[in-house]
Amino acid sequence: MKNIGFLSFGFWQKNNSVVKTAQQSYEESVQLAVEAEKLGIDGAWFRVHHFADQIGTPYPLMAAIAAKTSKIEIGTGLVDMRYENPFMMAENVMSTDVLAQNRVQLGVGRGSPEQVKDGWQYFGYDYTEEEIKDIARARALKFLDLLKGERFAEPNAQPMFPQEPGLRRLEPFSPTLQHRIWWGAGSQATAIWAAEHGMNLMSSTLVNYESNEPFHVQQAKQLRAFKDAWKKAGHDFEPRTLVTRSIMPIVSDLDRQLFAEGTQTQDEVGYLAYHQNPTIFGKMFVGEPDQLIKELGEDEAIQEADTILITVPSTLGVDYNVHLLKTIMTDIAPALGWK
Repeated sequence: MKNIGFLSFGFWQKNNSVVKTAQQSYEESVQLAVEAEKLGIDGAWFRVHHFADQIGTPYPLMAAIAAKTSKIEIGTGLVDMRYENPFMMAENVMSTDVLAQNRVQLGVGRGSPEQVKDGWQYFGYDYTEEEIKDIARARALKFLDLLKGERFAEPNAQPMFPQEPGLRRLEPFSPTLQHRIWWGAGSQATAIWAAEHGMNLMSSTLVNYESNEPFHVQQAKQLRAFKDAWKKAGHDFEPRTLVTRSIMPIVSDLDRQLFAEGTQTQDEVGYLAYHQNPTIFGKMFVGEPDQLIKELGEDEAIQEADTILITVPSTLGVDYNVHLLKTIMTDIAPALGWK
């Protein structure tokens, strides 16, 4: 059995897109989560990018989804810690989790190349790209510390409202949220670091190119390294591991028109901005269900993970994405033992 979620970028584009405005993107993101819950999908996850025509700060969207659903997990993949104030972030996400009745699954990390140069500087952080890498990790650890609920703030001698004596913590407090934080790792070393600090592991459709092996084999090694490090760390709860896949079943003429040609059906190696080491990008899985069942069944990283996120082409609108997810849940997931 697997937890199955979808991952949306929430794109909108004026041209060549069904989704043309920010309002439409946010409204359809909520609608897709509602329909996905009806299909038995376990999670609605959203990418977070600043200065882009897609989902920005995720908390209003997550709260809106929580108000319209009752079971589905609501996640991020991922919040870029280069931009975040850990205190404000902790308050925002705990408030969201209270509204969502403990369904938030918050993915965090250093983030990816952005739309603007050193975008975090516009958020008030005057650091270079090289300096911000370590700072992002430090902020994540401070954020985790705040989620533990330890009281640290000296109370005012004459507070505005009555309160119990002693130090104060951030409110509203969500006691289990600290166990639902995920680190987006790109390498084995980063996966081990996440395990040591008690964060679940999320691994995308790209990882550092650390051997000549196929993408899914390298990613599986990353997940195994995480699990080994978790055992050594001795945390008091079981971790979760997640991988993302682009899966495009071909069951209609429209599917064939959209995805049968020109898609990346082989792993590729390249370089991300500011990265000195190469990255391997996992292929898209495109084909009829029987073919996809065979290919996905041979994917070592999927076998290692307990959760799989399916990237959805959000610019094609709700109806098409419901069709895609329904096909996967009906024609593929049962045959693979995911459901």
